[in-house]
Amino acid sequence: MARSKPAPIHIPLPAEEAAAFRRRLHRWYKQHSRDLPWRTTRDPYRILVSELMLQQTQVSRVLDFYRRFLERFPDLESLAKARPQRVLEAWEGLGYYARARNLHKLAKHVTSSPSGIIPSEPVELQALPGVGAYTAGAVASFAYEKRAALVDTNVARVLHRVFAPELNPKSGPGLRRLWQLANELLPRTGKVTWTHNQALMELGALVCSARAPKCTVCPVKRQCASVERFVGGD
Repeated sequence: MARSKPAPIHIPLPAEEAAAFRRRLHRWYKQHSRDLPWRTTRDPYRILVSELMLQQTQVSRVLDFYRRFLERFPDLESLAKARPQRVLEAWEGLGYYARARNLHKLAKHVTSSPSGIIPSEPVELQALPGVGAYTAGAVASFAYEKRAALVDTNVARVLHRVFAPELNPKSGPGLRRLWQLANELLPRTGKVTWTHNQALMELGALVCSARAPKCTVCPVKRQCASVERFVGGD
């Protein structure tokens, strides 16, 4: 009988390496971050709307839809009271309409709950319609300044290239390791975590892109395990 392979042992990042990564990343973000409307609010409803819209959709495309949607439904209560057809009309052109339906269900669910407010803890957020691990972490971090990790496509790409290029990021074990890395890199406080998570996402969007990463201007290139692969191919 063939023996099954033992599960790989993951050694946590050294504290000094994690600290250096955060320092370089945060410094870069302060100089290069984009001015986006959902970054100037701590309203959990508005952040939730933005996060659901941004799923599988480019930022440039979301901007106008985000503003128009909030003009029509400025808060959770107005969305909960709306007819389903009105919600879909406000979403029309953005695609992936299941997101709009889930957002409407979520509004009804939350407004009919005893508290009437969107939860602040990731575990509770994931119990809401259409909210997965990433969206839960994003709302907890960006609305409530919780010390919560998040891994979207951009963050996964950054962590995979910098720290673990040997992984298959689309496999179960690979994705779990990326979430572990995201947690290991978290700052000590929720307030700084807000900046950290925004910076990770921004780095993946503006510099560590999927097809043509700009390694020469990357703030963490000294720590990146993949930089020679991309720079060498220029």
